[in-house]
Amino acid sequence: MTDFMTTGQVGEAREALARLKANMRLAVKGKDDVIERALVCFAAGGHLLIEDLPGLGKTTLAYSLARSMDCTFSRIQFTSDLLPSDVTGVAIYDEHVKEFVFKPGPIFANIVLADEINRATPKTQSALLEVMDRGKVTIDGEPHAVGAPFMVLATQNPVDYEGTFPLPESQMDRFLMRIRMGYPRSADELEILRAQRMSYDSIQLNPVTVRTEVLRLQQLVTQVYIEESVLDFILKIVAATRTEAEFKAGVSVRGGLALKTAAQARALLTGRDFVVPEDVLDLVQPVLGHRLALVRQTSDALEERNAVAGALRRIVGGTTPPI
Repeated sequence: MTDFMTTGQVGEAREALARLKANMRLAVKGKDDVIERALVCFAAGGHLLIEDLPGLGKTTLAYSLARSMDCTFSRIQFTSDLLPSDVTGVAIYDEHVKEFVFKPGPIFANIVLADEINRATPKTQSALLEVMDRGKVTIDGEPHAVGAPFMVLATQNPVDYEGTFPLPESQMDRFLMRIRMGYPRSADELEILRAQRMSYDSIQLNPVTVRTEVLRLQQLVTQVYIEESVLDFILKIVAATRTEAEFKAGVSVRGGLALKTAAQARALLTGRDFVVPEDVLDLVQPVLGHRLALVRQTSDALEERNAVAGALRRIVGGTTPPI
């Protein structure tokens, strides 16, 4: 064990994450890998972009995470006429107190589902930049903290791009990870059909952790030990993306830090207080894939995503992990 964490702390963290996973499995059927990625992202204090077709459980995943932690949940349906103030809130003049009073928007929740985020205009999308980066919004020069924990789960359809506004690189970089839900297996879909549940509002889950425990868990992630050889491995992967001819530009410094933090969270999820190369390798695609764009033009987003994934596999395959 390291000087940073005790055996008891590691065990408590793993047990808390195991409770969360087991509880979320009651609502999200047959998607253990997706649940684990969401928990890693949350434990690392990051935001999650879920890119997949409608009706595959993206909202259910977000709601079950919020309900499992006894945290507040908010859903924002992004549309082309949505204004920044509809997201962040607005200062309204109060006749009783004779001054402007801030009325918080739906972004003031612990778990925020930004549904179909790419249907909002770039101006509205940019309203999320500050709050996703610093956990606060500034209205009329006055900062307002949204509170902790705070996580944005955004969704977008990778196929239907009519009437959408692609997320700018600065916005994509704010997401720690990007994942897909995918179709369930036949046995899991049959169980979903038997449940006769048509919306996330009918999900009945009891909280299995309290907010203070969740905040302590996120703090423990930063104390997970990562030795120099593993840090060097991460740097080699990041540096390789910057010299890859297929990419317009390589991964930013924020991207390298994101891969490190996500690896620390994954280590804690598996009950370790130290990072191993497998933690890094498992998260290269979900952490780095959305931060890269191809030089050549592709016919659709899925083709580009697959091409980026192939290039990353070649990079990782040519980068020797530490023993």
